[in-house]
Amino acid sequence: MSGHSKWAQIHRQKGAADTKRGALFTKLGNAITIAAKAGGGDVESNFRLRLVIDQARAANMPKDNIERAIKRGTGELAGEKIEAVTYEGFGPGGTAFIIECLTSNRNRSSATIKHVLTKYGGSLGGPNSVSWLFEQKGIIRVKKLDENLELELIDVGARDIVREPDNVAIYTAPNDLKKVKDFLEKQGVASEYAEVEFVAKEKKAVAENQKEKIQKFSEELDDSEDVNNYYTNAEI
Repeated sequence: MSGHSKWAQIHRQKGAADTKRGALFTKLGNAITIAAKAGGGDVESNFRLRLVIDQARAANMPKDNIERAIKRGTGELAGEKIEAVTYEGFGPGGTAFIIECLTSNRNRSSATIKHVLTKYGGSLGGPNSVSWLFEQKGIIRVKKLDENLELELIDVGARDIVREPDNVAIYTAPNDLKKVKDFLEKQGVASEYAEVEFVAKEKKAVAENQKEKIQKFSEELDDSEDVNNYYTNAEI
């Protein structure tokens, strides 16, 4: 478990049943609305919006859904007020979780997160109760990367390049994410995913008898309509 749940969820649910796909589209739509509300509906001037739309396209979200979500954010269409809320807490086995929600009902989200944490032996924490265990990093995932580009990427702002079984992860400082993503696109390298995420400073080893519990806990977070993303220091 590496903490980038949205990326995993997009890939897992691209071919999922309509109900699962619909839930993912709702989450992505809310993220688009929040981004458009904060920075306007033009992707050329709103990098945050550009990132979320890229994620929506990767999930095969229909173009009409994307456009409606943008218009809700800019006020061209009416809709529920969506707000971003972040929770911190302890999951199974004392693992740390940061849970980001996009919700139309803050009380509902708080009750849901508290219930799921308690159900699996965890607890809801206060501000900064676990966030000090993480640092924010930009992350870009690409299918393939020519080794000849690695030095140039470092010059542009890449801090680390990790070759994983299914993709290559490129880590940056949050403020360098746009610069590195733009450089890759100019080189003809398409991003599968790009986002600023919380990355654990150190992973926490998990006992065998806790691994299944953490997996089920994470699945419940995925299934919650309010949870947009979550991050953990659990090493599974």
